[in-house]
Amino acid sequence: MSNTPSADATLADPDRADAARVLAGDIQAFEGIVRRWQGPLVNMAWRYCRDRSRAEELAQEAFIRAWRGLAKWRRESSFSTWLFALAANVFRSDLKRFPTVMVPIDAAPEPSGPATQHSALAAQFNADSVRRAVLALPPRYREPVVLFYFHEMDLGAAARTMGLPEGTMKARLSRARALLRRRFPHLKAQHAEMEMVALNTGK
Repeated sequence: MSNTPSADATLADPDRADAARVLAGDIQAFEGIVRRWQGPLVNMAWRYCRDRSRAEELAQEAFIRAWRGLAKWRRESSFSTWLFALAANVFRSDLKRFPTVMVPIDAAPEPSGPATQHSALAAQFNADSVRRAVLALPPRYREPVVLFYFHEMDLGAAARTMGLPEGTMKARLSRARALLRRRFPHLKAQHAEMEMVALNTGK
């Protein structure tokens, strides 16, 4: 059975259509891919490096890698899964070369209980504190949190992006939550999770 997508499937999927055009020699078709995915890739890179200019440069590098490796995309997976996995490798390699300066997790300040008369300010303080604690996690636990909570990938997509079995990804997320709960004993587990989901900033 052939893995080549049908013409109807290609037309219904703009990424497949643009990729097919690029591989057929229409290099301008790659602009459609860039338009669709530039924002998500910049946001994803920002969550790795916390620097907007650097995030834009990293996203551009990811697109260059995607351009050069487009023929290697196996159509069994979605284009976005392939692109995010490729981008994650670019961002991860950059962190190894130029690591972001981070404080140990135990040095991250613990949020105080929110004052009802300043609920918005208290919520922001809590979010900033949890964000700093997440960035202080060991890389093996930080990256799953970044992908699953900050980038809002589902478990399967996050696992595929990191090249891990879902069970391993789930275990690392559990360990990350345990480390955060240990640092923030006054935060309920579900409250910490809701805050991590709410940290979808940097857009």
